[in-house]
Amino acid sequence: MFNKKKQPPIKSLIAEGSQITGNISFADGMRIDGEVSGNIRAAADTPSILVISESAIIAGEVTADHIIINGSIKGPVHARLMLELQPKARIEGDVQYAALEMHQGALITGQLRPLLGDEEKPTLKLAANNQ
Repeated sequence: MFNKKKQPPIKSLIAEGSQITGNISFADGMRIDGEVSGNIRAAADTPSILVISESAIIAGEVTADHIIINGSIKGPVHARLMLELQPKARIEGDVQYAALEMHQGALITGQLRPLLGDEEKPTLKLAANNQ
């Protein structure tokens, strides 16, 4: 993976069979196995991870640093650092990401937009030109 830093702990769980209506804000890590109708947003000032399992169904906007999806989302997804799409991931909405890992079988109905950092990429210098 890109970042070898320790992932934040998953401290919150929305269990399979649960149905939540309303917006959710969280810090650190969250796992969703149930259904959520509303926006899900991780705090921007601390590292965050969001795991959306195969049984999860979300209708709303999803925002976090690192997002792992194997369930269904109807709405835009904003991964500030890393987006992992597992084989059963289904997204109906636009997706923004800094880094993307997509497994065979994952499906996105929407636009993919990479988040481009402000830093410029270093230019490649060929060895033959260094004289």
